[in-house]
Amino acid sequence: MEEEKKNYFVGGGDAGDLYGGFMMVVPNIIDPLGLLLRHHHPDASPPPHNPPHLILNSGFRRHHRPSMPAFQFPPPPKLDALILAPIHPSKPLMLLQEFLRTREVGEFISGALAGAMTKAVLAPLETIRTRMVVGVGPKNICGSFVEVIEKQGWQGLWAGNMINMVRIIPTQAIELGTFEFVKRAMTSAQEKWLQEDCQKFQLGNLSLNLTLSWLSPVAVAGAAAGVASTLACHPLEVLKDRLTISPEVYPSISVAVRKMYKDGGVGALYAGIFPTLVGMLPYSTCYYFMYDTMKKSYCLAKNKGSLNRTEMLLIGALSGLTASTISYPLEVARKRLMVGALQGKCPPHMAAALSEVIRDEGIIGLYRGWGASCLKVMPSSGITWMFYEAWKDILLGSSAQRRS
Repeated sequence: MEEEKKNYFVGGGDAGDLYGGFMMVVPNIIDPLGLLLRHHHPDASPPPHNPPHLILNSGFRRHHRPSMPAFQFPPPPKLDALILAPIHPSKPLMLLQEFLRTREVGEFISGALAGAMTKAVLAPLETIRTRMVVGVGPKNICGSFVEVIEKQGWQGLWAGNMINMVRIIPTQAIELGTFEFVKRAMTSAQEKWLQEDCQKFQLGNLSLNLTLSWLSPVAVAGAAAGVASTLACHPLEVLKDRLTISPEVYPSISVAVRKMYKDGGVGALYAGIFPTLVGMLPYSTCYYFMYDTMKKSYCLAKNKGSLNRTEMLLIGALSGLTASTISYPLEVARKRLMVGALQGKCPPHMAAALSEVIRDEGIIGLYRGWGASCLKVMPSSGITWMFYEAWKDILLGSSAQRRS
C-alpha cells in the first residue's frame, strides 16, 4: 500500500483553486514531475480503480482542507501592465476618418453649425424683414411685430422657421465652404501664373502681358460662394417665403410642396432664380470682400495675428451692413418677383420690378424695410462669422496652427 501511495500526487490543481478546492489524484505515470498538481501528498490513498486515470472529488467550498495544501496563483497583473494588440480599422473606415479630417470638410461643417446657431436666434427679425420687404402689413417694425403677435401669437414670429433652418444649414455650409476653397484655389493659381511666367502672350510680333493680379481672390470667391449656394438652395428659399407670407394657404412644408408642384411643376421651386442670382452676386461679392479687407486692415493696424471674438462680431456686422446697403434695391426687386404671384401682380422681370417700385413709392421705396433688414443682417453677419471662426478653431485648430 505504501508503495502504491508513492505512485500518486494529490493536491488542489488550478481548477480546484479557482472553483472551490477540487481534490485531484493523478498517477505519477501521467505527471511524473508533479507539474499538474504542484504538491506531493505522502499520505495519499490510491484510487479505488486501476490507474492510470484521474479522480476529481469536487465540492464547491470556500476554504481548502487544512491537510490539503492548495496551489496559490500569483496576483493578477494590473490593467496598465497588459499589452493590448492594436485594433486596425478597416480600409473604408480609415478613408472615412481621413476624409472627415480634411480642411474642406471642417470648413463645411463649421459653416453649417454657424448658420444653424445664428438662425435659431434671429428668426423673428427675419420674419418681420420679409413682411416689410414685400409690403405685407404695417410699414414700421413695431407695427409688424404687434400685427404678427395679434394674429398668430408669439409662434407667428417663428413662422417658416423650420424650413428656414433646413434652408440655412446647407446654404451656409456650401457658401462658406465654397468661399474658402475658391479663395485658396485663386491665390494658388495667381502664384503659379507668376512663377511660370504665363502672363506673357506672343501673337506674331505682338507681345501681350496678361496678369491675374487685377483679380481679387476674395471677390471671386465671394461671387462663387453666392452663386453655388443659391443654385443649390433656392427651392428652400421659395418655400420659406411662401410659409412666411401666406401661412393660411401654406400651413406646412408638405402642403406647400404639393401645392407648388401641382400649380407649376418643378419650375415653381425655382421661381425667380435669375433675379435672385443678379441680386446675390453684388451682395455676396461685397460681403466677403469687405469682411476680408477690414479684417486684414485691422490686424495690420493693431499688429495682431488674428481677431478675438468681439472683433469678429463687429467686423462681420459692418461687412453685412455695407453689402446690404449697396445691394438692397436688388433685394427688394427680387422679393417682389418671388412673391408677386401671390398678390396677382407679378412684374415680368427685375427692371420692371424696380420701375414699379419707383413709380409707386419713389426712390425711397427701393429702401423700404432697409432698417429691419439691417437689424437682421448686422447681427446675423457678425454672429455667423464669430461662430464660424470659433468652430474652425475647434475642428481644425487655431488660426496660428492653420497658418503653420
